[in-house]
Amino acid sequence: MSKAPSPKPVGRINLADALRMLINDEVLDKTQAEKLYKDRKLDSSNLHPLVVIGEQKWKHLKPPHNSLTVAWLSNWLAGQAGLDYHHIDPLKLDFGDAAQIISQSYAERLKIMPISVKNGQAVIATTEPFNTDWVTDLERVLKMKIKLVMANPLEFSRYLPEMYNVANSMHAANLAKAGQIVGVQNFEQLVELGRDKNLDANEQHVVNIVDWLFKYAFEQRASDIHLEPRRNMGIMRFRIDGVLHQVYQLPPNIMNAITSRIKLLGRMDMVEKRRPQDGRIKTLSTEGNEVELRLSTMPTAFGEKLVMRIFSPDISNKDFIALGFAPLQADKWNTWTKSPNGIILVTGPTGSGKTTTLYSTLRLLATPEVNVCTVEDPIEMVEPAFNQMQVQQNIGLGFAEGIRTLMRQDPDIIMVGEVRDLETAEMTIQAALTGHLVLSTLHTNDAPSAVTRLLDLGVPFYLINSTVIGVMAQRLVRTLCANCKTPAPIETHDWDKLVGDYKIPKPAHVYHPVGCLECRNTGFRGRSGIYEMLSMSPALRKLVTADTNLAQLTKQARAEGMQPLIINGAEKVAAGLTTIEELLKVAPPLDSE
Repeated sequence: MSKAPSPKPVGRINLADALRMLINDEVLDKTQAEKLYKDRKLDSSNLHPLVVIGEQKWKHLKPPHNSLTVAWLSNWLAGQAGLDYHHIDPLKLDFGDAAQIISQSYAERLKIMPISVKNGQAVIATTEPFNTDWVTDLERVLKMKIKLVMANPLEFSRYLPEMYNVANSMHAANLAKAGQIVGVQNFEQLVELGRDKNLDANEQHVVNIVDWLFKYAFEQRASDIHLEPRRNMGIMRFRIDGVLHQVYQLPPNIMNAITSRIKLLGRMDMVEKRRPQDGRIKTLSTEGNEVELRLSTMPTAFGEKLVMRIFSPDISNKDFIALGFAPLQADKWNTWTKSPNGIILVTGPTGSGKTTTLYSTLRLLATPEVNVCTVEDPIEMVEPAFNQMQVQQNIGLGFAEGIRTLMRQDPDIIMVGEVRDLETAEMTIQAALTGHLVLSTLHTNDAPSAVTRLLDLGVPFYLINSTVIGVMAQRLVRTLCANCKTPAPIETHDWDKLVGDYKIPKPAHVYHPVGCLECRNTGFRGRSGIYEMLSMSPALRKLVTADTNLAQLTKQARAEGMQPLIINGAEKVAAGLTTIEELLKVAPPLDSE
C-alpha cells in the first residue's frame, strides 16, 4: 500500500519539515532524523535546514546511496516544490539589470536572488521554495512575469552579497563616468583620445570590480583574461582549458576604467593608448598562493584591448609525470637534460605548453652548484632560482646579443626563449659548442621538422649534427572530467584508422564527455601534454645533410622508436584521459605512406 504524500510546508521551511519530507520520501532513517532534530532543537544558529542536514554527511537509504550533500538536497527540494534547480554560476550572473530590480535588503529578507532579466521575465532564485506570497506583489510592481528556481543555500549565502557589491560598484562607476565620452567609435577618435585625462582608476568601486575579476578568474582556473572593447559595450572572456568562454558584457566606460586600473597595477603608461604595451602584476589568490599575470594591451578600432595571461607557480612546479609524460618519456627527457653540453629543442605552436615544460625542467636543474641563465621575450614568470634577462629590441638587446652577454656570465645552463633567426641560431650553437647546455623553443609542427627549420634559417648541417641532443614536439589536449565521463564503444576500423600500423591494442571502450558542475558543463577539466621525442642517434645524424630529406628522417626516427604525437595521444585515449576528437584537433595525423 503506497504511503500518502506528506503535506507540503507553508512559508519558510524548518528542520522538522525537511526531515519529515526526507523520511516520507524514504531518503532518511526515522531514528537518525529524530536524533538530529533533538540535538538541534535549541540551536540558535541561523543555518538553513538543508545545510544542517548536509553537514551530517549521510547517505541515501536507497541505491545508489548518493551522498546527501547540500547540492543534492537542494535539487531534491526543488523537485518537492515543483521548481527547477539552479546552480548559481558567478560568471553568469546579470549584474546590470538583475541586481537593479530588487534591493539587497529585500532580497536578504526573503532569501531570494535575481539571476537574470530578459524578454519580460525575471528569473529569481530562492532557498525558501514554499514561501511564495511575495511573487504576485513583485510581479505587479515590476510589470513582468517571475520564474522561481531553487538555489543551493551555500551558494546563495556566498554569492548574494558579492553580487550586490559588484553591481553597486558598477553602478557607481557608471555614474562617475557619465559625463565623459562613452566608448570610442572609430580609429581617428581613438587617436584623439589617446592623450585624454586619466580615468579615475583608483576609485574604490573600480578597485572592487578588478579584485572580483581576478578572484573569479583564479577560481575558474582561467589561463587568460580578455577585456575586449566593442562599439557599444565591452566584452570580458576567460580562457579555461584552452577554450574561450564569454563571461560578461560591460558598459564601455566601466571597461575603460577597469583597463586603466589594471594598467596602473602593471606599471604601464596609463595615458598612452595608441601603442601596444606590456606589463606584469604579481598578486595572491584567495588561498594565499602567489600568482603572476603578464599584461599586453593592443589598440583596436573601439579602444584598448587588454589580455592578461595568468601564470600560477604550482603549474611549473609539477613533475614531468604530472605534465603528461609517460615514464619512458620522462626518463629520456632526464637523460637529455643531464648532458653536459648541447642543444635541446622544444617545438610546438603558441599555447602548447613549451614554456611550462622548460620552466619545470630549469627548476629541477637550478641547484646551488650550477648557474642557470635565461634570455626571454618577455620573461614569462619571474623565478628566483635562476637569472633571467629580458630582450629589449628598442635598445638593441635581442636574443643574439643576450646570449653573447650570457656567455660572459659563466653559465652552466642557458635557456633561450625562441630561435627566430640565423643570428640567434648561430649564437645558440656557439654556446653549445663552448660547453654549455642550451634549451630553446622553435615553432614547427613536429620534431623532425626542427632539423629542416634550422637548415632553412641557414645553419650548416654539420653544426646541427655536432650540437643537437634531441627535439621534443608537444601539444596540450583537454582531459576528461573524472566526475562525469561516460564509457562509449569504439569501432575497430575507427581505432585502426587512428593508430595505423602502430600496435596499440584497441581499448574495450573509450570515454565521452558529459558535463557537470565540476567541469562547468564542458565535460573536460584540465589539460595534459602529448609528446613526440626525437633523439639524435648516429644513424639520424648521417641523414642530416645540406639537402636533408624530411620524410626519410621521420621514417628513420620512427624506426628507432620515436612515437608520433598522435600515437602518444592515442595511448591517452585508450587510458580514458581524453577523446579522439580532442586529439585530432591538436595532433597532425599520421602520414599516409
